Formats: sequence, structure tokens, C-alpha cells
Amino acid sequence: MRLLGRQLARFREAAGLTQRDLAAELNLAEETVASIEQGRRPLKPDLADRLDTRLDTKGALLVAVENMPEVDLIPAWAEEYMDLEREAVALSWYDNQVVPGLIQTERYARAVFRSRVPAFSADDIETRVAQRLDRQRILTGEHPPTISFVMWEAILLDRIGGEEVFAEQVRTLRERSDLPCVSLQVMPLGRTSHAGLDGPFILLETPDHQHLGYSESQRGSQLVHSPDEVSILWQKYAMLRAQALSPEDSRALLDRLLGDR
Repeated sequence: MRLLGRQLARFREAAGLTQRDLAAELNLAEETVASIEQGRRPLKPDLADRLDTRLDTKGALLVAVENMPEVDLIPAWAEEYMDLEREAVALSWYDNQVVPGLIQTERYARAVFRSRVPAFSADDIETRVAQRLDRQRILTGEHPPTISFVMWEAILLDRIGGEEVFAEQVRTLRERSDLPCVSLQVMPLGRTSHAGLDGPFILLETPDHQHLGYSESQRGSQLVHSPDEVSILWQKYAMLRAQALSPEDSRALLDRLLGDR
């Protein structure tokens, strides 16, 4: 991505445009152009096509994007999401498989990565755990985002990593639920309707008030830009919050789990 970013910067400069000029002409945030040029954000085909037209680059950027090696394309979605997560002013996160990554303990995160099939190497696991913990700094920064979590109660019935790891994770969930920037709700078992049956997803709001979605599946991840698709995810999340226990009742549930130990 860095090579493609440097090519874009060279084409832009040859056209006599600053990053701000180019962003304004294409109705983008200046930071978006800067991130692409620095290799921190992938260039998507639709934007590459618009840039080729404006910069008169004869389709060079679009061809480069379409022929980027698969090894670069797969992590690019997650890389772009994490870049956006660091800058987000608000996050809404639904999970039905594991505790959301931003509120996992170190030992729980390690157990999650150890459960992966095919297995990660020991070095890969430690690298991923460190990256996950580093992401959590946004919770305690000077200007933390507003974060809403909804997690299915089934997650609390599992014992990923064993009893001690589970107990530590529940205590951490209870502590995180008291943070001023955090709302934590549990979707109870036994419901006759459930808005999250299609799986986990995340919604975020950027500093320039763009609304985006992100989802992961067995074989990859996807950043959702389409306003129509993002709207559907917002509708799902609104229903999930209505169907879940209130934040107060969710804290009481965590207290009961801790009291049972």
C-alpha cells in the first residue's frame, strides 16, 4: 500500500494539487488523502477510478489496485478499520462469539488466539495480543470515544481459557462497564426474537461524522461504506439495544456471576 500511496502523491503533485485541493475536489476529508498517500489506508477501486479521471493518469491507479497481491488486500480491511477505530468519536459493537476485543483481558485475548484453526505460531499469538491491548488505550485516553457494547449472554457461559481466565474477564467487564464513555448491555438467552442472528458487526462515526460499518467472517473482513448498508446495520443495532438488558441490569448480571464464584 505504501508504494501505491507514493504513486498517488507523485501524480497529485504533478497535477499541481495539494492534499487539501484534491480532497476538496473529490469531497473527501484531507486526512483520507493523507492516509492513502502514507500507506495507512487502502485505496479502493471506486476512488482509484475517480482519482485516475481527475489526475489524468490513464487508469494507472485502478490497475494497480486491481492487481495488488492478495496478501496485501486481505489485511488491508482490518488495517483500515483499526486506523478508523483510533480516530472514531463513537463506536457501537455487537458480538455473539467472544468478548469484544476492546474489553478483552490479556489472558482472554491470548486464549482466543490460541483457539484459532489452523493454529497461529507462538510469536504470532504474542504479536496479536500486544496489538489488541494497544488498541484498548482509546478507552482511557484524554478524549475517549463514546462506546456502546452489546454482547450475547452465551459468551458468558463459555470458559475460554479456563475458570481463572473467565473470572478475570468478568471482573474486567464489570470494571469497564463503569467507565463514563462505555455502555455495556447483555443480550439475554431465551428470547423469542433476536436482531443479531446474522452475526457480529461494528458501527463507527468518524471525526468528520461519516458513519461506517465493519464485519468479520470466517474468511475475511469487510468495511461497509454504502449508506444503505450502513443504515441497515444501524437499524439492527437499535433493535439489539432495545432487546438487550439495560446497562444497569447487565451490571447486575455480571455481579451475580462474580458472586457465584
